[in-house]
Amino acid sequence: MPRPISATISLSSLSHNLEVVREQLLPSGAPDGAVRPAIWAVIKANAYGHGVDNAVRAFSQADGLAMLDLDEAVRCRELGWSKPILLLEGFFEERDLPVLREYGLRTTLHCVEQLDMLEAGQPAGLDAFVKLDSGMSRLGFAPSGYRQAYERAVRARQAGLLGDIGKMSHFARADDDADTTREQIALFNACTEGLPGAASVCNSAGTLTQGLWATVQGQDGHWVRPGICLYGASPFASRPAAQIGLRPAMTLASRLISVRDIPAGASVGYGHIFRADRPMRIGVVACGYADGYPRHAITDTPITVAGVRTRVLGRVSMDMLVADLDPVPHAQVGSPVVLWGEGGPSVDEVAQAAGTIGYELLCAVAPRVPKIVIQEDSSS
Repeated sequence: MPRPISATISLSSLSHNLEVVREQLLPSGAPDGAVRPAIWAVIKANAYGHGVDNAVRAFSQADGLAMLDLDEAVRCRELGWSKPILLLEGFFEERDLPVLREYGLRTTLHCVEQLDMLEAGQPAGLDAFVKLDSGMSRLGFAPSGYRQAYERAVRARQAGLLGDIGKMSHFARADDDADTTREQIALFNACTEGLPGAASVCNSAGTLTQGLWATVQGQDGHWVRPGICLYGASPFASRPAAQIGLRPAMTLASRLISVRDIPAGASVGYGHIFRADRPMRIGVVACGYADGYPRHAITDTPITVAGVRTRVLGRVSMDMLVADLDPVPHAQVGSPVVLWGEGGPSVDEVAQAAGTIGYELLCAVAPRVPKIVIQEDSSS
């Protein structure tokens, strides 16, 4: 039989999380006539490890999908997605442009080289967002050159190379620094003042911060770009996902494959970084860093065995890790283990113990881990 490890993907949880975002954007009691911004459901990195095919099904109520990979965008069209698709890094070569045209994809324009390639190509009528670097120092035109870049995009539209043109940027600290975020919004508004087109600025943290999107200038509407929150993880260190109403969409689970008693003074795992200070009962779990579980998870990283919360002991191995079974006296070989997700610790808790973020863990689950896709009743 195969190793007893799997990653269960809940489509109803993905759909539920999208609805949570929708309600956060325009909560009950909003003024009459208030208009909710459109939602790009971000599905980059194979939908944060959850699978593009699953995301297309679960996010059917989103207004559009946003991603990086051209092949994934084409796959979405092949699966029947007919609504907008945005390439967050745009195109990389001039030969990409006919593919964008054929599949009706929207592009981000973030550098002069993309404008050069666009102007050298054939009329395509592509919709685009011109990106401003408002303080991330990553992608986007500098504030001093933004309006010039936008004007080039307008000329490209007049030449039939582009269709609708929008404006976008990206928050660097919406999760932890309101002042920096307000500064970025002010800069965005100043650089785009008077320029027509929709605005797209808010990431997960920005989207879930009440009313933030409404302070962004957008003459022709807004698009928000939630990502990690759609998968049941929180973009905030101080606000757990459950507190926001999000549900884990991925559950990484396994079983105990060995149970033993060790005496006081015995060491566990490579490097002997854990030494028992008393007689203990421990269990070996069929999950290791080759499955995508973080090797740098330390002793006391939370784990659930047979429905009881306990902890990891010692160093994570390639294919195994060790759990403290003292809190779980009824545990035995074959007992279920939840590494993160439904019935276990949140992926954010595990990530915090490992010194990383939930994004990395969800994206890093290895191909050798079987994926089980379920569609429960989202009202349950």
